[in-house]
Formats: sequence, C-alpha cells, structure tokens
Amino acid sequence: MARSLKKGPYIDAGLLEKVLALRKDEKKIIKTWARYSTISPEMVGHTFGVHNGKEFVAVYVSEDMVGHKLGEFAPTTKFSRHGGRMQREIEAGAEQKEAAKVAAAGEPRQGREAVGATPVAAAKPGPKK
Repeated sequence: MARSLKKGPYIDAGLLEKVLALRKDEKKIIKTWARYSTISPEMVGHTFGVHNGKEFVAVYVSEDMVGHKLGEFAPTTKFSRHGGRMQREIEAGAEQKEAAKVAAAGEPRQGREAVGATPVAAAKPGPKK
C-alpha cells in the first residue's frame, strides 16, 4: 500500500544530508542501508551503494527513478535459473542453433545455388492489381 500524500515521501534524514553535502561532479559512492528511502530529485546524478543483505550494490540514480525506492534497484535474492528437464532441453536446443549459425557463417559462399537460397524476385509476390 502506498504512503499517504499527507505525510509525503519518506527519505532517510542521514542519507539526504549526505546527498546535499556532496557535489554532483564528485564520483563518490554513498553507502546506505536505507533501502526504504524514496528517491528524490536531489539524488539524481549520484551513485548509491544500496545494501542487499550481503554486499553493497552500486545504483546510479537517473531521472526515471524519482519516486521509486532505493531497494527496488538492488535485488536481495540471486536468480540462477529455472531447473528441470524442460529447461535443459531448451538450453540444449539453443546451443545447437548457435552452433549451426557459427558453422554456416564460417563456410564460404559460392553463390545462390550453392547455398540453396531462392532469388529475391521469385520469393516476393508482385503487386496486387
């Protein structure tokens, strides 16, 4: 549920002081544990080290991020992949397609007949009358 408009956005006071004390041209990472702080326009152009529970993730704040929380840009869990037999089959098929592309790209072309492609004029239908 969103925060009430009467209260306004929550910005950690210590974090806001650090942002205001730092100039935009300084490329210093501001470390913070305040994932719940809302990104304000004063924060645009700064880089924050947002703690994800294990380490600090560097988050460069742009104009599009204003109004969001800092924690949205530092995921706390690491997604490895979906498992199972189906996923292995999909990955194996993708590897085979990639290998076929590389093999086809490595062969020298001897003209259209050697590759088996049809001429462009025959492949496209003419204008409808």
